[in-house]
Order: sequence, then C-alpha cells, then structure tokens
Amino acid sequence: MSQSEEKTTLDFIRTRIIEDIESNKYGGKLITRFPPEPNGYLHIGHAKSICLNFGVANEFDGKCNLRFDDTNPAKEESEYVESIKKDVKWLGFDWEERLYYASDYFDQLYEFALKLICNGKAYVDSLSMEEIREYRGTLSEPGKESPYRDRSVDENLELIEKMKNGEFDEGECVLRAKINMSSGNINMRDPVMYRVLKEKHHRTDDKWNIYPMYDWAHGQSDSIEGVTHSLCTLEFEDHRPLYDWFIENLGIHHPQQIEFSRLNLSYTVLSKRKLMQLVKENYVNGWDDPRMPTISGFRRRGYTPESIRNFCDKIGVTKQEGVIELSLLEHSIREDLNKKALRVLGVLNPVKVVITNYPEDKSEELEAINNPEDESCGTRKVPFSKELYIERDDFMEDPPKKYFRLFPGNEVRLRYAYFIKCTDFVKDDNGEISEIHCTYDPETKGGDSPDGRKVRGTIHWVSAKHALNAEVRLYDRLFSVENPEGDKDIEFTQYINPNSLEILSNCQLEPSLKDAKDGVNHQFERLGYFILDSKNSTSQKPVFNRTVSLRDSWAKKK
Repeated sequence: MSQSEEKTTLDFIRTRIIEDIESNKYGGKLITRFPPEPNGYLHIGHAKSICLNFGVANEFDGKCNLRFDDTNPAKEESEYVESIKKDVKWLGFDWEERLYYASDYFDQLYEFALKLICNGKAYVDSLSMEEIREYRGTLSEPGKESPYRDRSVDENLELIEKMKNGEFDEGECVLRAKINMSSGNINMRDPVMYRVLKEKHHRTDDKWNIYPMYDWAHGQSDSIEGVTHSLCTLEFEDHRPLYDWFIENLGIHHPQQIEFSRLNLSYTVLSKRKLMQLVKENYVNGWDDPRMPTISGFRRRGYTPESIRNFCDKIGVTKQEGVIELSLLEHSIREDLNKKALRVLGVLNPVKVVITNYPEDKSEELEAINNPEDESCGTRKVPFSKELYIERDDFMEDPPKKYFRLFPGNEVRLRYAYFIKCTDFVKDDNGEISEIHCTYDPETKGGDSPDGRKVRGTIHWVSAKHALNAEVRLYDRLFSVENPEGDKDIEFTQYINPNSLEILSNCQLEPSLKDAKDGVNHQFERLGYFILDSKNSTSQKPVFNRTVSLRDSWAKKK
C-alpha cells in the first residue's frame, strides 16, 4: 500500500482497488493475473499489461498469477511458453509458485459445461460454423434460433460425451450457451463454448477431442484461481456481460473485470498477425529482430527492464484510446542509459590521422571517465599512439562557417588526449580523403592548454594499432510513417523504412570492448547507446547493436 500512497494521483483502476480493499470486498485480498495465449512472442503492448497486473499486486500487497490460456493447441508451442516466462522475469516480475495453465482446468471446465446443460443453459448445435454465423444476425438485426436449440438435456449430455470421445469430426457440432439470440450484444447470442478439435495439446497430449473457446475458459479460470480483479483491455468490455452470465449461472466466485485502453504506439504495428507476417515474409530477421516491438527484440536492441517499466508508468492507465509517441519510449531508454551506461570511444566511419610530430614507437595510456553521471564508475585507461582513427565527417577539406571540427589549419581537442592541428591530408585515386596529417601539442595532455588558448571543437578517436575491428548495426524505426495501418487501401509493409537497418563492417572501437559482456550497455561517445549482440558476435568479429541515438533525429524531420 505504501507505494500507492506516494502517488499524487491515482488512475481509475488503483482507485477501484483501494475502494474494494477498504470495503473488505473479497476479504480485503487482491489477486490479479497476466493471462497470455502461448501462440506468439510478447510485445510492448503486453508489457503494459504485465506492469499493470504485477505492479498493482506489488503496490497493494497482493499476488499476481501467470496463467497461459492454452485453449487452442493448433497454434500453441512450448517455445512460446518459455519465451513468455523469460520476458516476464526479465521485466522484473515474479509469479512465485503461481504458474497456471487453462489446461489445468479442462476437467473442471467440462464439469461446469455439464452443469449448464443440466440446467437447460447450454446445448449441442449441429449447424455448420457458416450457418452459425448466418444465424447470429448483425449489429442492426437480431439473430435466429438454431433448430437444435431445444434438444433435451439427455440428448445434449449424450452428444457432448460423444464430442469428447472423438465420435464427431471437426465442424460437425459445437456446444453453445443458451442465452438470447435477440440480444443487442452479439457476444450474448448463444456463444460457442466448445468445438471439436482433434489436435494434440502441448500439455494434455491427445486426452481431449474438444477444446473450450477463449470466452468460456477465461472467466472461469479467473474464478477457479480466486482472482479478485480481472484487468483486461477495452476490446473485452463487450464480453463482460457474457463472463458475468457464465459465473452467475454457475454460482461460482465472481471476479471484478475492469477494462483499460490498450497500447497503441506510433511508427509501430502490434497486431500479432501482422508481426507474424513481418517474420514469415522476411521483412525482419525473426521475432527478436531489434526492430521488432517484441520484448525479446527490445532486449536484444539494448532496452533495459527499467526503461520499459518507466515508460509504462509514464503513459499511465486510462479508458481513452489514443496513440503514444514512440519518442516517449526512446526518451525512457535514453534517460535510463544516461545514468548507467559506460562511456567508450568508437569510430564508425573511420579515416586515419597521422600525428607527424608524435614519436614513432611511442604509445601511452590516457585516463578516461567511465560515466560522468556516476562517479562510482571510476575511470579507465585508453591507449594513444601516433596513428589514430577519427570519424570521416569530423574532417572537412573546405568547411562551411561554424564548422568547429578538424580542417586544414584548425586545431581541435581529442577527447581525454591532446590538441591537434591539421597540417595536410592525402586523397586516394577516387578523390576520397584517405589520411589526415596533424601535429599535436604535448603540453595539452588531458585536453587543456597551459597558455589558456581555447579550441571550440572536441572529437573522439581510437588508437589505430590498438583498435578493435567490429561490425556495428544501426537500427532505426521499422516504419517511416506514424501510422502504418492508417490507409486501408495500402499494405502496411509498403511503409517499411528502408533505412531501418544499416550495417557498418569496418568500425574501430577502443580495445576495452574486447571484454564487452552480454547485456551491458555502452554509450559510444557522441554517437549513441550500443550493446553487444550476443546472437551474432564472435570472438573474431564482435557485433554491436545501436539501441538509440543520443538525440531524437525524427523530431527534426517532423
């Protein structure tokens, strides 16, 4: 409770929870759940739900269950179960011993169904699925009752038993709730509860030939687990009367369902179907491609659990549908990494600098700050020698006004090192600058001049003979427009950003990065935040992924 009391304003869900606890509803207990279907990888929208369900449980001394709604074996795989568990743990949440599956309750759900049949509240329907759709009606027209709706209890019990035993083919019959075919809520027009599905289940194998529909399993699973507050996204608001009907007619524990708006993010698609399309049609390199909005994609790109939790906290919880700017998520990771990322020197587009007056066989170690935001991170030594690499765009032969970096006759500061002045340069056969000649002032070690002269430009560098050669992948937004799904006449893949990935293969990095560890973030000074890609790196050729640039370049474009 203490964390919630620190909040200056409470969202409507936390307000409702406080009211229920204070009124001793549910005996003052709070139990929530996060109920993913194990048929895909979690994305940033799921992260919002995870942070909400586990977050309120932590705030109010409650518990949050992790339950897999594994009711469709045709689309489910154990691989997804393990990835979901990994993602929830990575975000910083713990379900402790409360790991459940809807399939744990298949026997109980079947008994519940028999109870509804015996009470005249459910029947076996032999209409085809196409006929059921036709009979359902529309938003403006009522549905029609099935000719099989008035089958006797005994006949329905016999038929459901045959369905369970595999005596019917798929599509031959279903079990439906008997509610109201004229209801203004289409979900209440005798919804399907069970269908015949002859698929092996990843947990129950071939025990079952019928499987519960999501709407039948969901609410009852909440009830069986003693969930007090069932937090759902707004698309389930119209399903709440159905969940209430099931629970009231079964006479079982009644959780309180509360709906909130789902996350919509600019420059992003979160539809599971469309994400699957991106993977299957090779627009991206798998579910954990760092351009994907999956949690595994964000993790591989270098996002931290703290940044995602902070983002979810900032956007809050409302009932209003809206679109959150992707820049807010990028701000969250910049804010987090600015405080914790180790600073290093790296040159992504190198050109050689020769310091003509530096001794040929000399090299030295200079002290560099690991993180100016955190003194406890200390310092490190970086090697310096006669030949260096700098960024190609840190030199211009004929610069415009207000260009303060290196050009003929100009003096700049090398970060942590010396002042250098350009005296000459060499071009290759293509007219490209291939080498820059400079002199250095040995009195300016550390970046300051004893005579007080000022230089306006500071650039980064690495020692050529000590540099680590690496591949760097510059990831950017996957889509080039804010709403890739905005025009229904244009396939969303037409808006894929052609510059969402740029691979640089001859980058020169400071040698300390030879020991870079998986999951450790770095700031390449002046360039952005990067992380080792453990999936593609080798000891001979490390690969670093850009998490985010230092500044929001898209804001300038807009």
